[in-house]
Amino acid sequence: MSGPDHDDHHHGHGDHHHGHHHHHDHDHSELSETELRVRALETVLTEKGYVDPAALDLLIETYETKVGPRNGARVIARAWSDPAYRARLLKDATSAIAELGYAGRQGEHIVAVENTGQRHNMVVCTLCSCYPWSVLGLPPVWYKAAPYRSRAVIDPRGVLRDFGVELPPETEIRVWDSTAEIRYLVVPQRPAGTEGWSEEQLAELVTRDSMIGTGFPKSPEQAAS
Repeated sequence: MSGPDHDDHHHGHGDHHHGHHHHHDHDHSELSETELRVRALETVLTEKGYVDPAALDLLIETYETKVGPRNGARVIARAWSDPAYRARLLKDATSAIAELGYAGRQGEHIVAVENTGQRHNMVVCTLCSCYPWSVLGLPPVWYKAAPYRSRAVIDPRGVLRDFGVELPPETEIRVWDSTAEIRYLVVPQRPAGTEGWSEEQLAELVTRDSMIGTGFPKSPEQAAS
């Protein structure tokens, strides 16, 4: 790609061709076979009165925004407060994350990419919704949606702007394309004014979107409000 806003688009480990590492069944439907089965099951259970759709939605939202991302927040907080752990995370994220007890399906091979003052990383899955479930929980709806999957590569600055993220023109943006084999975790920059904070305090600042690259961590002021 060319142009100042297209920046770098990475498919991981030398692969520069869309989809070579995707072993999913990418049909023309936005829903996978599993998702269709889940929808059908949900419909039957709802019709029989076994499931309250509102309660189910709340459960999904909780896992999507609270329970799941808390694992990742603890990983980031440890990296912020422990230089040796940060080095291990950037060298072999899968093993470093497993040290904290987070592993399993969709988290077998994770690569951590670090934001700096010169470079901002963001993650997309252009072909489906590959996502590190073990540290981020369920992928948000917008992550799976076609507009984000296509625009993140073509116009990363525009997408970040839509999320309220404004970066200096000189900041390089790298877009990492998750695959069936490799998932990415963004290590955001530690907020200023957090010197001496405990890991528990730091974890409260880490947001799900900051670990995808579409947001920043909370500032100490935001966390206090």
